[in-house]
Amino acid sequence: MSDAPAPEPTRGGAASQPDLPPLQIADVQAAVTRELDRLAPLLDELGGRFTTAGEELALVGGPVRDAMLGRSHTDLDFTTSARPEVTERLVKGWADAVWDIGRAFGTIGCRKGPWQVEITTYRSETYDPDSRKPDVDYGDSLAGDLGRRDFTVNAMAVALPGRAVEDPYGGVVDLAHRVLRTPGSPEDSFGDDPLRMLRAARFAAQLGFGVDPGVVSAMTAMADRISIISAERVRDELVKLVCAPYPRLGLTLLVETGLAERVLPELPALALERDEHHRHKDVYEHTLTVLEQSIDLEHRLAPEGEEPRPDFVSRFAALMHDVGKPRTRRFLDDGSVTFHHHDVVGAKLTRKRMKALRFSNDETEAVCRLVELHLRFHGYGSGEWTDAAVRRYVRDAGDELERLHVLTRADCTTRNRRKAERLRRTYDDLEERIARLSEEEELASLRPELDGNQIMELLGIGPGRDVGRAYQFLLDLRMDEGVVGEQRAREALLAWWAEREG
Repeated sequence: MSDAPAPEPTRGGAASQPDLPPLQIADVQAAVTRELDRLAPLLDELGGRFTTAGEELALVGGPVRDAMLGRSHTDLDFTTSARPEVTERLVKGWADAVWDIGRAFGTIGCRKGPWQVEITTYRSETYDPDSRKPDVDYGDSLAGDLGRRDFTVNAMAVALPGRAVEDPYGGVVDLAHRVLRTPGSPEDSFGDDPLRMLRAARFAAQLGFGVDPGVVSAMTAMADRISIISAERVRDELVKLVCAPYPRLGLTLLVETGLAERVLPELPALALERDEHHRHKDVYEHTLTVLEQSIDLEHRLAPEGEEPRPDFVSRFAALMHDVGKPRTRRFLDDGSVTFHHHDVVGAKLTRKRMKALRFSNDETEAVCRLVELHLRFHGYGSGEWTDAAVRRYVRDAGDELERLHVLTRADCTTRNRRKAERLRRTYDDLEERIARLSEEEELASLRPELDGNQIMELLGIGPGRDVGRAYQFLLDLRMDEGVVGEQRAREALLAWWAEREG
């Protein structure tokens, strides 16, 4: 392993970097040995097949990095001197299944027992300055292949079958010091593939690493280059970042380098300027705190008996819940600030951004509903809502009710402990009322006693708008009075219809 000197102190979101101590090289070596021992049944067999055929094979990239961090993988990446047709021949008859969907990029995939494997021929790529799609040329050495990778911690390999660690760019030292650095010039790396700038933020968020000052400077100077990246690629990196263990670290880096202005401009816009006459809460810092607090509450979203998992919809709603504030900010004569209707405006801005990033309709609607409803609870006061208002709260939240509970609770960032405790007790009361009404009335369904066919039969009408209006009348009746029974619903509907006809 490399004996390169420790990297310089890092910057770029450093204030929010988790307090993780440097790793000891001996611990890194022990961790990778344990993981390689676990993978030995696969590595020894596969390495032997390639060596016998006169080819080189190495475990590479994320699996090597994570092995050094004590993390296990079942998805494994390899690089080889063999051309794709040779790789395919060598794994056929050994693997349980083989596929060649990545053949154009030199990649053959296969499955062996619990492991998913991708084997890619050494590459030496050249890029068009106006595109991130490389012209793929096969390389002739492992070192050359590693040199084209994004960061030194991803530019390490384990040669097989002998298990020698290949680290030509000092990735082990960078990993031990928890820093992201490029194998060569960051300007060259980001010039070749601007997506790597987003990957820097994503890996910072996933690993809790800092970023080399030169990398941060290059990201800042080259932020405009991100415009050649497709919306889908940007979206995928943002999802991984937001669902990472330390999203604040990655988001802060995006804002500080100016990348956020290009890919998620609503976030830096939250850093509203202050002056000596107008003081108000720092909306940007508040938002990042709400995001972290929503993560702490994700256990509420996990099915009973299961470990909590990152929930993108919940996290992204926390990130976007106040994006309507810059558009709705008004200064009053007394020096106070208002943000009336920022929930509605924020939902519209969120929908526009998510559509631009090609999110699915289901994800977009779920996040936007949460943004639009995140203030609704504050009308609850000290519990003055009628049962009808509670029913409407549940109906409007729909399938997002549990996420709305999480967002509303996370949105309390006051340092006033008495106020925070009062808000918590009040929301406890609302949840208890929802649970009671749900038990009494099957609140989750919230359907009228009569369906569309029954409405048409009772009123003697065919399909059309009147059926929808009648259904809405019955739904409002259900909201206001709870379960009234089919006979009461029929009587009320006939009376409403007669009044309309009159």
